[in-house]
Amino acid sequence: MPSPAELVHQALDTFQIELPSWGFADTGTRFGKFLQDSAATTISEKFADAGQVHALTGICPTIALHVLWDLSGEDGVDEVRALSAKYEIRPGSINPNVFQDQEYKHGSLANERPEIREKALRHILHSVQLAQALRSRDVTPWFADGSNYPGTANIRRRKQWLADGLKKVHGALGAQQRLLIEYKPFEPAFYHTDVADWGMAFLLAKAAGPKASVLVDTGHHYQAQNIEQIVAWLLSEDMLGGFHFNDRRYADDDLTLASIDPYQIFRIFAEISHWEWETQRKADLAYMVDQSHNLKIKMEAMVQTVMTAQQLFAKAAIINHEALEAARMKHALIDAENCLKDAFETDVRPMVEEWRRSKGLPTNPLTALRLSGYIENAARERGGRKKGAASYA
Repeated sequence: MPSPAELVHQALDTFQIELPSWGFADTGTRFGKFLQDSAATTISEKFADAGQVHALTGICPTIALHVLWDLSGEDGVDEVRALSAKYEIRPGSINPNVFQDQEYKHGSLANERPEIREKALRHILHSVQLAQALRSRDVTPWFADGSNYPGTANIRRRKQWLADGLKKVHGALGAQQRLLIEYKPFEPAFYHTDVADWGMAFLLAKAAGPKASVLVDTGHHYQAQNIEQIVAWLLSEDMLGGFHFNDRRYADDDLTLASIDPYQIFRIFAEISHWEWETQRKADLAYMVDQSHNLKIKMEAMVQTVMTAQQLFAKAAIINHEALEAARMKHALIDAENCLKDAFETDVRPMVEEWRRSKGLPTNPLTALRLSGYIENAARERGGRKKGAASYA
């Protein structure tokens, strides 16, 4: 049997995380945002920041792009191609925007007005075309559709409109493309959300077609919900497409991954690892970051997130699955639980550092970022430009 260090090295060789373009910009919460001089203000700066994180960590070769914020037409595609070549980081998932415009006040694909549904559909289809032009595999829409008061929406009819639209989107996908459907239980819709949980996303993906699956955002769940059970069910149905990584204290707080409950993220990785051990298949999952660094320095928070994800992924890689399964079959509850706890409590940092050293990477990417002067240089250059502008908008 391979040693723990060998298992960690094998696992990390396969682990990649996609960075979000918006995570480097001055984004915040629904209440407001606190500006940082070093935050990116252009798509070029977003690519530069993502490229720096990848150079330090070695596992972030793609950047998720938001249509309207990063892309709009063919000119945007040409710019992204040039930036990709310059910073050696590829465009990743393409994220449509059907929540920002005023017309979407009462929904997008589930809106009662057919002209609004058509506008939303055109936008998502355009996003698919942009993804094809950029050779991006995943199109990942999120819907804010829903209602706040009982009786104000025909829930069944809205479900059908949403399903009809997603089928049309699926029909436009290229041979290698995927449609990942995200869900969210509430906010901004508090009475009913049209895609409120994994089951609804699952049914919509099934109805859309074989290239559609479910995207699990680790912050989009109710308190104390068992997310790894959701992951297990989706794996068993071959309907798990990927993750948006963040953490939450109460609801969708968009906190840094594992800052509140690292054991939860470990248990998710453990479920995936055990499925791979049982099936002898490699899970084809998109691991993406989606969190708001409103208080932390954005570049540092992104590197911290990647380092934390690597450690938790490495811990899951050293689970003794043979012992775990044997304990389960004997109903040896303490032994089974300890198979997870022993792996979780193992200090894998020396093994992860050795893996980085073997790849010619800094053993501590966060320290390397701080010593590089990158953030200070960005703050001087970008902060001066921001202060000279008429506004921060």
